[in-house]
Amino acid sequence: MQFVCNKDYLCKAISHVSKAVSSKSPLPVLEGICVQMQPDGITLTGYNLEIGIRTTVPAVCQDTFRFVLNARLFSEMARRMPGDEILFEIDETFHASLHSDLTHYQLSATNAEDFPELPVVENAAKTIVPQNSLKTMIQESSFAASVKEDQPILTGELFEAQNGIFFIVAMDRYRLALRQETFPDLQNFHFVVPRKALNELTGMLRDDPDSLCKFSTNGKHIVFSVNGFELFARLLEGQFHNFRTSIPSESKTTVILSKRDIMGTAERCGLLISEKHRSPMRCTFADDMMEISCETSVGSIRDKIPAEIYGGNLTIGFSNKYLLEALRACHCDKIRLQMNGSNKVIKITPVEDESFIYLIMPIQLRD
Repeated sequence: MQFVCNKDYLCKAISHVSKAVSSKSPLPVLEGICVQMQPDGITLTGYNLEIGIRTTVPAVCQDTFRFVLNARLFSEMARRMPGDEILFEIDETFHASLHSDLTHYQLSATNAEDFPELPVVENAAKTIVPQNSLKTMIQESSFAASVKEDQPILTGELFEAQNGIFFIVAMDRYRLALRQETFPDLQNFHFVVPRKALNELTGMLRDDPDSLCKFSTNGKHIVFSVNGFELFARLLEGQFHNFRTSIPSESKTTVILSKRDIMGTAERCGLLISEKHRSPMRCTFADDMMEISCETSVGSIRDKIPAEIYGGNLTIGFSNKYLLEALRACHCDKIRLQMNGSNKVIKITPVEDESFIYLIMPIQLRD
């Protein structure tokens, strides 16, 4: 039994599918890629029981056979082949070989009978959004998802649509990130997707506004269809926090700043801050200036940047890390800070709209 396929197509497929392969599993079959030979193509599947990725590669093939190959070896062997096409052969005892020009590899495959089936997500309404919009929404919010497993629901991102507005929300105990876009034809939905799955999805999404991503869910699993690949993930169970109740509707102090200026001063402060040497950024807003100071056992800094200030003067403590992660995620030249006191949540938005909203808890300052 054999097939012939284009090397570049095969390597690209293996690269993406391998992201769903377990690096170490009690089930050795999950450490491999399942290959389904069928007339005119081969289907590759990786599945670690949390995330699954499947795609079909065009191939000259007349046989039907299913087997599992070690993902790392399959990837490296295919990538190092010298020619443009690869001939793959396998027999019923699962002895396999790869041929390209004068290069010949042999390797062992295993029976696919123990390889688990991907979840079935059928007869569910499909949501269709531009790939570039979805990619940007994920990238500008995922930094706020929790990395701690004590609250599993917070290790994912909320996907919610209401009245044609699509929200993606991530949060942990100290911050919240919200991105929203308007798509009038969307049906309402509400579910939480693991951050790990979304990290893999963003690697598949294109920046092209004409390329579309389709996704559908059966309430337990979700499948994204993008550029010839299908990504499956188990949805997170639990009650996601009602993010709307956390967003302040008013502010006593509003400040407009250049993102480049505030990132610059935060990065300068960051030279003094580490896990071993922690300290907040002390920020005072007054007289159309943002005055910043930070002091650790390593050294100290005093800095000033221009600011448009509306409302009362204020001194507040920022987490350098959380502020920088939020600023690096947003794509705008100016930002708006809205505050209601030194111990209330800080709201960060673009100046023009609220396409993103970042909330950061302040740090208590010592007098």
